[in-house]
Amino acid sequence: MSEAAQAPSSGWRKSYLLLFAVAAVALLAVMVCGNAAVPFSILTLAAIAGLTFFLAVPRRTGPGGIAHLQPVQDAAMLTDSAKDILECVDEPVLILDPQGRVVFANKASQPLVGADAEKKHISAVLRTPEVLEAVERVLGGASSETIAFSVLVPVQHHYEAHITRTGGFLVLVRVRDLTEIRRAEELRADFVANASHELRTPLAAVTGFIDTLRGHARDDTPARERFLEIMSVEAARMRRLIEDLLSLTRIELNEHNPPAGEVDVAAVIHDVVAVLSPLTAEGRIVIQDAKEPLMVVGDRDELTQVFQNLIHNAIKYGRAGGEVRVRFARAEAPSKREGAGQVVVAIQDEGEGISREAIPRLTERFYRVDVKRSRERGGTGLGLAIVKHILNRHHGRLQIESVPGDGSTFTVFLPGVSLPAAGHN
Repeated sequence: MSEAAQAPSSGWRKSYLLLFAVAAVALLAVMVCGNAAVPFSILTLAAIAGLTFFLAVPRRTGPGGIAHLQPVQDAAMLTDSAKDILECVDEPVLILDPQGRVVFANKASQPLVGADAEKKHISAVLRTPEVLEAVERVLGGASSETIAFSVLVPVQHHYEAHITRTGGFLVLVRVRDLTEIRRAEELRADFVANASHELRTPLAAVTGFIDTLRGHARDDTPARERFLEIMSVEAARMRRLIEDLLSLTRIELNEHNPPAGEVDVAAVIHDVVAVLSPLTAEGRIVIQDAKEPLMVVGDRDELTQVFQNLIHNAIKYGRAGGEVRVRFARAEAPSKREGAGQVVVAIQDEGEGISREAIPRLTERFYRVDVKRSRERGGTGLGLAIVKHILNRHHGRLQIESVPGDGSTFTVFLPGVSLPAAGHN
């Protein structure tokens, strides 16, 4: 073929190669660096693979100035530009050579494979048989593999690895952390199961008593009065459960929108105590006087719900005739940006206490230390979950301390608001 005939072909190939490079860079920049919520898709992997291949494979110039590709034989051939782009990926990414050695591992992969994974064989940094077998299949000629696997220590995590060839020489391994998705699915399933169980129990009781009243207890006045009282209690329990479920759903939907108003926490607690005092029977609620208004940025109704739940729990589960003590304090802010410090409210009871292993689970939905006792006292198992989500919205937190046999202390931390200096207009 003449040189004149080769020239158009050479120009077309150069234009095609340039177009491929520009398209790959643009697509990857938008999908990886410009959008943190990019889905895990074949398209994303194709862009990474294509760009890695184009930047990593050295070229030699042949007749007519046409660039020809030759296989990668050395880790140094992976260019700095390719590494910089792959560092933008917020999920673990590994590049393997044809022998299965790691020639590149981005920073996001360090918690999974360690900080010194490069130059090691994949089997030395990721000891998961399912992944290693998939890598072997791709190195042996398979185009791609997608494998789900779990890491049990130090904390259980669930992952999905997508392994694919890049131009026939390198192998790209991208890992997606599915732990939060799995946990959300489990929580959703548990929530549905628990909610249906909690509603089914009182509903079955009410239905059974209705059938009894229609049958042999139709003319039994004492039995009828006793059954109607139980039905009233069970109906009230269902109502509380539904109200708490609706309240929790509403709070979760609004959790990402922080409140804007200012609230005096000390005044809120005095109002709550006034409402709950008739429930204390022989015991009493002792409030430490606040020396000044304790202002926080918050929603008054939601904070009222927080302290009603906590003080009511202290009354329900405290010792008969014992005291519930409420103390106020100020603490330094966890960061310098929060110059006003924190408002601290501690609610202490004189109850039986809570075992150490149960404390981390207290804010889970429907979790109860003593199921029978909680139901007898009207608990729904949602109170502390509601407290947790309200405090999340207020950028606060709940600390629980307890010694079995010596009572419990529930401490609320809320970001404070600086008060104007005296005499300052």
